[in-house]
Amino acid sequence: MKTNLLDFNLPQLTEHFAAMGEKPFRAKQIMRWMHQMGEADFDAMTDIAKSLRAKLHDTAIVGVPELMVSQESEDGTRKWLLDVGTGNGVETVFIPEDDRGTLCISSQVGCALECTFCSTGRQGFNRNLSTAEIIGQLWWANKAMGVTPRNERVVSNVVMMGMGEPLANFDNVVSALQIMLDDHGYGLSRRRVTVSTSGMVPQMDRLKEACPVALAVSLHASNDRIRDEIVPLNKKYPLKELMAACQRYLVKAPRDFITFEYVMLDGVNDRPEHARELIALVRDVPCKFNLIPFNPFPNSGYERSSNNAIRAFREILQEAGFVVTVRKTRGDDIDAACGQLAGQVQDKTRRQEKWIRISEERS
Repeated sequence: MKTNLLDFNLPQLTEHFAAMGEKPFRAKQIMRWMHQMGEADFDAMTDIAKSLRAKLHDTAIVGVPELMVSQESEDGTRKWLLDVGTGNGVETVFIPEDDRGTLCISSQVGCALECTFCSTGRQGFNRNLSTAEIIGQLWWANKAMGVTPRNERVVSNVVMMGMGEPLANFDNVVSALQIMLDDHGYGLSRRRVTVSTSGMVPQMDRLKEACPVALAVSLHASNDRIRDEIVPLNKKYPLKELMAACQRYLVKAPRDFITFEYVMLDGVNDRPEHARELIALVRDVPCKFNLIPFNPFPNSGYERSSNNAIRAFREILQEAGFVVTVRKTRGDDIDAACGQLAGQVQDKTRRQEKWIRISEERS
């Protein structure tokens, strides 16, 4: 089987070429061709020696996921379903804004966690994505989106907020992050790359040392009782431990705050008393809040908080001195909004069967 060169960050690719008897600069050349030029054909890499190109033809590929479905929302959001083999597909979303273009990347086929308000979680779990399958989403989007008239990349920001829990696929995600940040790769700033986690505390500490990028924490609750119910991982890493991990992460983070994501669920976590509990919970953690109106999906069992409830919640936090944004719902007409990504998952957990049964019992 041929080696997929997209699986390697620069140190790994340098080591791979050294084993082939090649100089270190060859790795940098190939990195630039693959990631900056979006080239997958070795014959097109014209400044590479013909002898090396022939060797690569025999032993290697630049293998990216193939497109299964492409959709575009009325608001300009684009979603791609990419084939990762054995009947599985992952979703990648591009969100255009006036001052940036943000790509939301998946890290797993499905998700091993079971947050009750998330469509991905309902699909169950199949496997972790490889480094090539993660970085291949950015490779593919850059190829599809092209560049601006001033030769700038359309994708300026990356968020690891697609399907899956990134820190549950730690090694492959970190390798992909290193490629995103490498000047011979995509050259993105650490401030423009964000990893979102549901709160895997040991892995947060590892990320701080291995590749500190901007961090977003899927909080969604102001106390352990509610979070145990809607984010089951909280039973393993409760809020006190999570807040301490956030403080530790900020020592090396490229931004001086943590972003707390908070989905607004009607009657569950959206009351004024919950906002006041949040203020007490995060008092020692420099942070900002991103309130996310719940994006419905079939048989979710939840309703979106009213605009009045979201407004009142936001005002309580703002009056306490916090920066608060309310995420604008983008791409919900193509199921590309936060919490709606489902992809195509050959579930190994039988979770889809479970939720079908629960839905039938409710009806």
